[in-house]
Amino acid sequence: MTANSHDLTSDLSQAAARLIERARALGADAADSACTKSQSLSVSVRLGKLEGVEREESRAAGLRVLIGKRQAGASTTDLSPAALDALAERVVAMARAAAEDPWCGLPEPTARPPFADLGLYDPTPPDIAALEARALQAEAAALAVPGVTNSSGSGADWGCRGVAYAASTGFEGAYQGASWGLGLSVIAERDGLKERDYDGLNVRRQDQLDPDAIGHEAGSRAVARLSPRKLDSRTAPVVLENRVSASLLRFLVGAINGAAVARGVSFLREKLGQQIFASGITVRDDPFKPGGWGSHPFDGEAQAVAVHDIIEDGRLTTWLLNSAAARQLGLASTGHASMAMGGPPGISTSNLTLLPGADDLAGLVRAAGTGLLVRETSSPSFNPNTGDWSVGVSGDWFEGGELAFPVSEMTVAGNMLDIFARLVPGSDLPGRSSTDCPSVLIDALTIAGT
Repeated sequence: MTANSHDLTSDLSQAAARLIERARALGADAADSACTKSQSLSVSVRLGKLEGVEREESRAAGLRVLIGKRQAGASTTDLSPAALDALAERVVAMARAAAEDPWCGLPEPTARPPFADLGLYDPTPPDIAALEARALQAEAAALAVPGVTNSSGSGADWGCRGVAYAASTGFEGAYQGASWGLGLSVIAERDGLKERDYDGLNVRRQDQLDPDAIGHEAGSRAVARLSPRKLDSRTAPVVLENRVSASLLRFLVGAINGAAVARGVSFLREKLGQQIFASGITVRDDPFKPGGWGSHPFDGEAQAVAVHDIIEDGRLTTWLLNSAAARQLGLASTGHASMAMGGPPGISTSNLTLLPGADDLAGLVRAAGTGLLVRETSSPSFNPNTGDWSVGVSGDWFEGGELAFPVSEMTVAGNMLDIFARLVPGSDLPGRSSTDCPSVLIDALTIAGT
């Protein structure tokens, strides 16, 4: 635990330790506890006027108890000693009555303190007036874009969250993070027809926000959507802008989740060690990325975390495993257990990144020649067993490597195995979330009109 995180997590660590101690005293063979605390402040404005200020604070403590091969868990928002003791009594009683789970169990911890400071926490206190000024500045920049006629609202926010985890194996660890956000949505109008678009950004330090740039981007995107056309159905190259391309990585993550593989509900279940992307493509999971949205010093079972090239030179190298999934598959945990509040851990990545290619977005469009640039998606449909995928889209049609006109009410469809195999990454990593993907080009997809 770093010096910055001490104030936010010290009472959480005490609560977790008390729950473990009480559960063991009541007869639990093993137990683990995750406790969290969060605070937030947000300000919303519209058309130059303050609309609202919200403050929130929450805390929770979760406990999982194991008795033999039986396990149970529950959580509470009351961290008083009496409430924690009552939670422990209830969960131990639940575990005694639970059905056996042959795969449950607490692994021996492999994560070891002291843990590195990952740059997740900005101690700067939030200020309502500063948040309001930032939201107003972004909105003013958007309204200054010719063609923008109205605002749906602009908001600025701050938040911080602390996490503590303890287990009867002797592990104790804690960390915290903070975020600053700014976002807005505006309306553009031409010949009585209106279109809406948005922009926004969340960062670890408030000095990384540029309200003028965010506002101008929101306004420019709304204007660019005016007078959209519809297309006849066809097969053509498709470029997914980096605001929407990360969804492809989420389908990859779901397909290599060890629990899904163990159940046989993954279109990649027979592909471990095989080439599924083109040579030269790397998808990396990095829990140590400074300031990363998914960065953490240990996983949800006190296992050491490490950098994994999940896709290396186009080849699938690993499943994502917590200890339960690893036991089912006869493998070892990969340190991808996600922390659960009073239940068995899930499975998740940290900072997942499709490493960039050579061309920026304009370069991908030039390389494709004629096709569809997807800027927004809606109502996706995906079959995890086969990889078949379709999604509603809007964006721009391009010809001769140049944008021609906006389009809307289209559907794009394909199979994820084919998409992965033909995907070409761009160079424009946005760095805006824990799943980071540049714009990508797929040389041919089915495009359906209305």
